[in-house]
Amino acid sequence: MRIIAGVAKGRTLGTVAGATRPTSDRAREGLFSSLLSEFGDFLGLHVLDLFGGSGAIALEALSRGATLVHIVEKDPEAQKTIENNYELVNKNRPAGKFHLYSMSAQRFVSDAPKEKYHIVYVDPPFDFSDIEVQEILSKLHAGSFLKDDAVIAVERTAKRSDFSWPEGFSAVRERNYGQATIFYGNYTPENG
Repeated sequence: MRIIAGVAKGRTLGTVAGATRPTSDRAREGLFSSLLSEFGDFLGLHVLDLFGGSGAIALEALSRGATLVHIVEKDPEAQKTIENNYELVNKNRPAGKFHLYSMSAQRFVSDAPKEKYHIVYVDPPFDFSDIEVQEILSKLHAGSFLKDDAVIAVERTAKRSDFSWPEGFSAVRERNYGQATIFYGNYTPENG
């Protein structure tokens, strides 16, 4: 698993043995292609990676110039991997700030927001139910975690045929990458 682009392009990242299922290189490339078409670049963007795993998604955003990158991960082995991977990426001196929150995604979204985010990536274990994912998204909405133009990407197993967005979000598109499908949604804040 490598960083695809940015200041740390080509750096090889460690993975977490058994505890997590890393997003494939193909899916990561597709994700970042979609995000680039939405935002143009990553400069000034705040990125939240819930269920961080190895940290590859968030660290890719950091390498590409995101201003602020937060990762949420509760598994101690995954946390060590994320810290080690951050040290590798940090050797290339990315401009943005990075922070790892050692807690569950559910707890993170239940607390007061640390920041407002432009991009939220949600990649829970495949045995996580859609209802559990929708609850997390609803808390992101209700807790004011999201910028008005926020894009949310939810990765689910390709065996599922659809994903229903909760109130406050609108479906934009979905892309299949072999074993995984990424569902893209926009935050639709109430005006007024």
